[in-house]
Amino acid sequence: MDIKESTVAQLLAATLAANGVKHIFGIPGGGSSLDVIQAAADNGIEFVLTRTESAAVMMAAATAELTHSPGVALTTKGPGVANAVNGIAYAALDRAPVILLTDGFTSKQQTYITHQVFDQQALTCPLAKGFARLSQKTDANEVKTLIQLAMSPPYGPVHIELTGDVARSCIAASDVDLTCTSDSLVIDEAGIAAAVQFLNDASRPVVIVGLELRDERSAECVRQLVEALNCPVLTTYKAKGVIPDTHSQHVGIFTGGAVEHECVSQADLIMLCGVDPVEFVLQPWRYEAPVIDIGLQRHTPHYTTIDAGAYGPVAEHLTLLAQDSQLTEWSITEISGLRERMLAALQYPQGNAMGPQQVVEIAEERARSAGLDPRITVDAGAHMFSAMAFWRCGAPMDVLISNGLATMAFALPAAIAASLHDPDRPVIAFTGDGGLLMCLGELLTAVQQRTWIIVIVFNDESLSLIDIKQQQRDLVSRGVRWDRPEFGPTMAGLGGRAFQVCNQLDYRNALDEAITEQGPVLIDVAIDPRGYPAQLKALRG
Repeated sequence: MDIKESTVAQLLAATLAANGVKHIFGIPGGGSSLDVIQAAADNGIEFVLTRTESAAVMMAAATAELTHSPGVALTTKGPGVANAVNGIAYAALDRAPVILLTDGFTSKQQTYITHQVFDQQALTCPLAKGFARLSQKTDANEVKTLIQLAMSPPYGPVHIELTGDVARSCIAASDVDLTCTSDSLVIDEAGIAAAVQFLNDASRPVVIVGLELRDERSAECVRQLVEALNCPVLTTYKAKGVIPDTHSQHVGIFTGGAVEHECVSQADLIMLCGVDPVEFVLQPWRYEAPVIDIGLQRHTPHYTTIDAGAYGPVAEHLTLLAQDSQLTEWSITEISGLRERMLAALQYPQGNAMGPQQVVEIAEERARSAGLDPRITVDAGAHMFSAMAFWRCGAPMDVLISNGLATMAFALPAAIAASLHDPDRPVIAFTGDGGLLMCLGELLTAVQQRTWIIVIVFNDESLSLIDIKQQQRDLVSRGVRWDRPEFGPTMAGLGGRAFQVCNQLDYRNALDEAITEQGPVLIDVAIDPRGYPAQLKALRG
C-alpha cells in the first residue's frame, strides 16, 4: 500500500482492513476514538455502537473466532478501559485474537491531570499479550507486530493506546505491505513418532477434541483420524460440532467431569487433539491411561502428565497419525451405547412447568422444520447443560460459548456479532435471566443493527448454579434469588418483538413467529429449576 499524507489513525485503520477486519465494536470518547472511527469508515470498516465496553470486546472476540481474523474493540480512556476488562478476560481465556483500541493521555496532560487517570497498561497487563502506545513515529511494522502477536498461539488480546494528538499526526509516505503473515510451523517428527508408537500399542483409544481444531481443515483431518481408528470421540464445549453430533462415533461432551467417565475410563490411550486445558472444569484428572497431546503448543500447567506430545501444525500432524492408524477393538454398537447412556444421564426431569431441555429441543425442532440451520450462543449458567447436550451441531463454530472464562452476559453480545458476520443465518441466544440482566442494553444494539436473533431467556428467578451449590451445603437461600423479571416489556420498549410463555404450545407458537420475523425477537420462558441439581450431579459428580 502506498501511504501518502497519511495519519496514524489512517495507518492503523488501513492495517486492520488489510488483515480482514470488517467491524469495530465499542463506545467512543472524544479523543482518538473519533479519528479512528472516521479512518475505519474510509477503509470500509463499520463501527458498531454498543451499550457496554465489556460487550463490545466480547463481540470483537466472537467475530475473531468466526472469521479467524483479529476482532477489534474501541473504548475511551479511564472508565471505558476499566469497563472492558471482563471482555478482555474472555479474549484471553477463551483464546480469541482481539485488538483493544483505547484513548489515552499525552505526556503533557499527565503532568497536571488526575481526572480519570490511572495506569491503563498496568490494568490490562495480566490479560493482554502485548501493549503499544502509538506515537508520531509509529509505522506499519509496529501495528503489524501487535496484530501478529494476537494471532499467534495461544490467541489472545493486545492493547493499543492512542491519544487524539497522535491519531491526527501525519506520518512519512512509504510503500509497505500491511498484511500479517502466519508463522510457518514445523512438523514435530520426534513427537509424531512417539505418538504413533503409543497408538500402535493401544487397542481401545479415546479421542478428545478441543478448541484448536475449529477451522474447517483441522476439523476434517481429525474426523479422518477418528474414522481410521473407529474409536469413540468426545468434544469440549468450544469444539462442539468439529465432530458432528450425529456422527456414529461421537459420544458427547468432555468437560473433565463425571458424565463422560464411563467412556474415557475404558480407554487404554487418551488422545488430546487440539485441547486447551483452560476448557476443563475445576476437578482433578480422573484417568490413569497414557495421554498423547496433539496441539498448536504445549500447555502448562496441565491437568495431567503428557506421555507424548506433537506441537505445531495440527492438521498435518493429524493427517500423519491417520495414515499410520488401524482399526481398533471398539465397535459402533459399543460407542452408540455409551452415547445413549450419556444423554440419558443428562435428561432433565419432566415437571409440570417447562424444563430447559424442552426449551432447547423444541427450539431446534421448530427451526429445522422451517428449513433453517441456526447458530447458537450460550451463556454460563445451569441452562447451558441442556443447551450443550441436546442441541445438535454439525460443523465447527455452530455454537459460541464462554468456556475458559465461563462468564455470564456473553450469549447476547456473541449473537449480535454472529449475526453481523453472517446476516443470512439466524442465531439463537440461550441466556439465563441473570446473564441477560447484566447486558440488557445490548438488546437495543440488536434492534438497531437489525440482527436476525432469537433471544431465549431461561427465566428461573435465580443464579441457578450458585443456588444449587447453596442447597447442596444445606444453607439458607440468601443472595441468589429474585422476583421474576418480565423481559417482554423491556424488549418492546427498545423496539423489538417479545413473547412471554410458560407452556409448550405458547412456546412453539412464539418460535414459529420469531423465526419468520428475521429481526431480533425475545422469548421469555418461565423455567422449572428443580431438575438442575440432578443434572449437575450427573455432569460433574
